Amino acid sequence: MLDPKILRLVAITDDAEDQRLSLVERVAAAVRGGATSVQVRLKSAAPREVVEVTRRIMSKVAVPVIVNDRADIALAAGAAGVHVGEADLPVSAIRRFAPQGFIIGASLGNNTELLNAKDADYVGIGPVFSSESKGDAGNAIGVDGFKRLAALVELPAIAVGGITFDRALQITVAGAAGVAVINAIFKADDPERATRAIADAIGK
Repeated sequence: MLDPKILRLVAITDDAEDQRLSLVERVAAAVRGGATSVQVRLKSAAPREVVEVTRRIMSKVAVPVIVNDRADIALAAGAAGVHVGEADLPVSAIRRFAPQGFIIGASLGNNTELLNAKDADYVGIGPVFSSESKGDAGNAIGVDGFKRLAALVELPAIAVGGITFDRALQITVAGAAGVAVINAIFKADDPERATRAIADAIGK
């Protein structure tokens, strides 16, 4: 059974290749600042590199580490789970070969994604606000859009897209189980401090 506390503040890695060497340390800093789980999102990296980076992160942090898009990579790395979108392997298919306790999250940005999302352990709804880090994420749905979609699934829902320190409390008050953050953490000069500010804003 998924513990929703791990969704309170999800640190999603950036994909800046020029900063890849410092990624593991920046992730560890985010966890020290209060990130409750980590999602490894490296769109431009080869599968082997994603496995290696994921394992290195897992050796440095004590929170669950989830891989974006690829269940096979997540399993190869020994990660806690996977987060998939509409173009990835369906949640129901992953269930057939994933071990018990393997976490499966699904993106939910519109009604067409509901069928797949309902089979997941949690959903990431968004983009709630405009997002620079996910060019393919679609138009922002706003807080009202988040609440509408969250009401259609009986699952913990985290807010994704354009989440910043000043927006984090706004969306958790609206019923989000937590927030997923990329830029506000990993583009900050001090990821630990930036994460702590968001963690303090949303509380436990």
